[in-house]
Amino acid sequence: MHNQNPFLYDVLVLGAGGAGLMCASEAGRRGRRVLVLEHQERVGKKIAISGGGRCNFTNLGASPSNYLSEQPEFCKSALARYRPSDFIALVEKHGIAYHEKKLGQQFCTQSAREIIQMLLEECAAAHAEIRLNCQIHQVSRTDRFVVETSQGRFESQSLVIATGGLSFPKLGATGLGYQIAQRFGLKLTERRPGLVPLTLGADLARWENLSGVSLPVRVRFGKHAFEENILFTHRGLSGPAILQISSYWQPGAPLQFNLLPDIASSAAFLQELRSKGGDLLHALGSRWPRRFTDAWCALHGPRRPLAQSSATELQSIASQLAAWPLEFSGTEGYPKAEVTLGGVDTTELSSKTMEARRVQGLYFIGEVVDVTGWLGGYNFQWAWASGHAAGQFA
Repeated sequence: MHNQNPFLYDVLVLGAGGAGLMCASEAGRRGRRVLVLEHQERVGKKIAISGGGRCNFTNLGASPSNYLSEQPEFCKSALARYRPSDFIALVEKHGIAYHEKKLGQQFCTQSAREIIQMLLEECAAAHAEIRLNCQIHQVSRTDRFVVETSQGRFESQSLVIATGGLSFPKLGATGLGYQIAQRFGLKLTERRPGLVPLTLGADLARWENLSGVSLPVRVRFGKHAFEENILFTHRGLSGPAILQISSYWQPGAPLQFNLLPDIASSAAFLQELRSKGGDLLHALGSRWPRRFTDAWCALHGPRRPLAQSSATELQSIASQLAAWPLEFSGTEGYPKAEVTLGGVDTTELSSKTMEARRVQGLYFIGEVVDVTGWLGGYNFQWAWASGHAAGQFA
């Protein structure tokens, strides 16, 4: 039978985002007395704005290869035990209409708020309580975990940290989870903005009048490549291709852009165009937005008609089309980053339970952990899977 002391719980969950609510409902379903503490005035703010307000809640193709971590194997266990099909079954149980956009991405047909409401209903069914506007002042441990808050002192056997990362501070992101990890002696990996627009330095003046222009490319950094759209901004480049590669990009190294991703050989494309007496500006203009075509050809196009260009000149243009190098000065930082790369070092955690190896009863889930997914529903799937894993044991 539960202890009815209103400030003593079996499980305290800090953070009412996707991972925290999933964990709370799972733990509550096991008969645990659960309380979720959220410092914001409402739950799931990041869920609400995701996917343009439609919430890209999972990806059918989610596998460990879609995640970045210093220990790439760590996410395997949780992802294997709670799959995209499991979350989709939950969505269907609640009668939420959804659809696939592309590349396995699953979106709500109506609104992201349906996912938030679903998680709240799951928590209510599991008798997991939620307190909003609850500021965390201090976390300590005696024989139990003690959390001092703006709404009083709470104690519990288990403490689950689901406080997220540093991305989108305007939505209330803080470094609380990292501070708690350090308070209990857990190591952290280096943290930096992920899935974030990149800024152009000295080159900005050349391209900033292209703001709003978008085109499909294949962008490469080292062995990593993504084929998606790029979008020129007032500060540099964004768009899905840039967000994806930004998590792998290292400052000081250029990215390479294949500007004709649907063509097997840019050299063969130029040769054929030349043999037909074609004009490069016209040929590229039929594939690219006009403003980009003019700007790029002014910089890299032939100085004379293709028919009069030498083999060396053609090869130079072909290499620029296939692997156009662009250097970036940095990123737009946490205010524009969708996720935080790095976090609680996974060597400190059990991959099965998400419990800290050296602190019994302390769990870390979701974005606060050094597991970061690609763009396209992968980070939500990690939230559900890690929250589900901890909820089975907390």
